[in-house]
Amino acid sequence: MKRILTTALVALTTSLASMAQTAYPIALDLRDSLGRESYYTSVEVPDGNYKVTVTLGAKRYAGSTTVRAESRRLFIENEPTRKGEEKEIAFLVNKRTPRIDDRHEVRIKERERSKLNWDDLLTIEVTGDRQTVTRITIEPDSVAPTVFLCGNSTVVDQDEEPWASWGQMITRWFDHRVCFCNMAESGETASTFISVGRLSKALSMMKAGDYIIMEFGHNDQKQKTPGAGAYYNFATALKTFVDEARRRGATPIFVTPTQRRIFDADGRIKETHADYPEAMAWVAEREACALIDLHQMTRVLFETMGPEGSKRAFVHYPANTYPGQEKPLADNTHFNPYGAYQIAKCMVEGLRLQRVPFVEFLRPDYRTYSPACPDPIEAFHWTDSKKVDIVKPDGN
Repeated sequence: MKRILTTALVALTTSLASMAQTAYPIALDLRDSLGRESYYTSVEVPDGNYKVTVTLGAKRYAGSTTVRAESRRLFIENEPTRKGEEKEIAFLVNKRTPRIDDRHEVRIKERERSKLNWDDLLTIEVTGDRQTVTRITIEPDSVAPTVFLCGNSTVVDQDEEPWASWGQMITRWFDHRVCFCNMAESGETASTFISVGRLSKALSMMKAGDYIIMEFGHNDQKQKTPGAGAYYNFATALKTFVDEARRRGATPIFVTPTQRRIFDADGRIKETHADYPEAMAWVAEREACALIDLHQMTRVLFETMGPEGSKRAFVHYPANTYPGQEKPLADNTHFNPYGAYQIAKCMVEGLRLQRVPFVEFLRPDYRTYSPACPDPIEAFHWTDSKKVDIVKPDGN
């Protein structure tokens, strides 16, 4: 028995339903939800990767549809359909629980227990200016390569507005031949990522031909425990990622940490990560791993935007922008959806520069990007989720 649920989204909801499924694909008929502003629909399935095929199109009106999955991973962005037109778009979604094996599980944080990434359900969010989803089919995929994302709050799938990270945006640019599994969590370091079982969970799902991408450094530099340091605990932990991934036939890729929005008097980004980016580059060279220098790309990006303009890429909002927000939000580490979207494009360019094989699965509408020429914010259209949290994520 497979459990099919369509969950409430504030006042906008579809009715609860359940149906028996003896075989894949699981088919969800969503024609009755046409005209609703936004909703979630969920299916109980085992851990794994799933091909999700979304059918778009309304007979009576033109539409614009956005589809996200699990904790706001972006897959379909403002997709237009003409009146009477029908489209099918497919993508891969990773679904997981904390369970590693019969005796072990990931020690997720208390606040993660309510996150869509860690439950028994594969959840799809349907939204947009005028969404036109009529059908969704879901079936397992055990063949396509999986890209495991490891990191902190600059990588994690952020559940709530107005927070976002590049790990939940990069999915937008790839088709159904590659799957991203975002294991990142706010506040994590390379060593705590290992100690709480996040790496073990990734390894339990990993197969030959997969990839593991690691962005750390933000929180590692604040560690004061014995042995802490860029060329001690940090480098040792990175080496562990490399060894364990290669043991399973997967390819490790390093990513230097994103810059913080801290400028000097001349409008240049101040270096705040000590020698952690250099230590990562040292391990990458020593281990012959690809290295994406997001540290430098985000420096160019934020300096191009300038001290004031760059606020529009971070969680900087005046009081009362969001419900219950009595004070202004001014966070210089964590991105809003626009900023995360720009950094995801930097990541794609880094992957292309490194000639990582799965870039052949980029969607046809991807266009070459430069952090020295970011997208105009006026051209970025994001439909907010109904889940909002004004509490800053862990880490800084």
